[in-house]
Amino acid sequence: MDLGVQIEPQFGFTYEDVLAIALDGERAGFTHLWVSDHLFLDANATRTDCLEAWTLLAALAVRTERIRIGPMVTSQSYRNPALLAKIAAGVDVMSKGRLDFGLGAGWKEVEYRAYGYEFPDAPTRVTQMIETLEICTRMWKDERATYHGKHYRVDNALCSPKPLQKPLPIWIGGSKPRVMRAAAKYGHAFNITVSASAPGDLPDRMRDLDEACRAEERDPKTLLRSAFLIACVGATRAEAESRLDTLAARAKTDRAGFLKQRPGLVFGTAEDAAAKLRSYADKGIGHANIMFQPYGSEREQIRVLASMTGQFRS
Repeated sequence: MDLGVQIEPQFGFTYEDVLAIALDGERAGFTHLWVSDHLFLDANATRTDCLEAWTLLAALAVRTERIRIGPMVTSQSYRNPALLAKIAAGVDVMSKGRLDFGLGAGWKEVEYRAYGYEFPDAPTRVTQMIETLEICTRMWKDERATYHGKHYRVDNALCSPKPLQKPLPIWIGGSKPRVMRAAAKYGHAFNITVSASAPGDLPDRMRDLDEACRAEERDPKTLLRSAFLIACVGATRAEAESRLDTLAARAKTDRAGFLKQRPGLVFGTAEDAAAKLRSYADKGIGHANIMFQPYGSEREQIRVLASMTGQFRS
């Protein structure tokens, strides 16, 4: 198992914040820096910054050296698929081959409505995601790409430069069987969403992924499994508990109630975190992308885990 840092720009991060977190993660032995693809936090967040994902990734590409970067996950709906393919190829080149291309079907209806995007039903959005994958993979590989789908089409579309990586690693995020089948067909890895990453849920999700691979006549062992996890750690148990109390108060519960609601939480000291992460590795998880909470404590928590990242480096 290796470890990534998940950043949600809609919480109000500045570019300087994200860059500092990326550089800290790079030094601490985290292999990935992931950013979510959102346009704002909520309908009332008029003064909460939200950096656009791909411009943020482009900036990180030229300011980091070793850590891999990518969206976890980019919404297929927010950019024309051919343009998305072109953007991703450029970021891979600028990062010298360190991009992981995370893609999802999109879900945040309030953003769609506010920005004038149509918000079709979930099956339609998944179909659109699959068509996006067809267009992107063809543009990254073919001299000229042509594809006519139900929702998207390209005719003799050019993409130069091509990505440096051949193939560019594709990560699909979600929890539903049809999305898993798309990952089995196109993907390097599947990222199980935080709502489906609790320890008790993992056996079912792993079986679903195995079945998706077999349906595509693919060896299930060749599809990397990733879990989206939330962490609340501290240099001491008391520090971790103080952070947990902040999260519990926001959720209008107490410490015990919060832990019961979130059985997948990576909580405690570095040693506690290592034990929790090993339990995920033992269940077949090859990558954990970790969102540190509460917001604003990411760098301190990365420093806490720096002593144990070597245990999980692939």
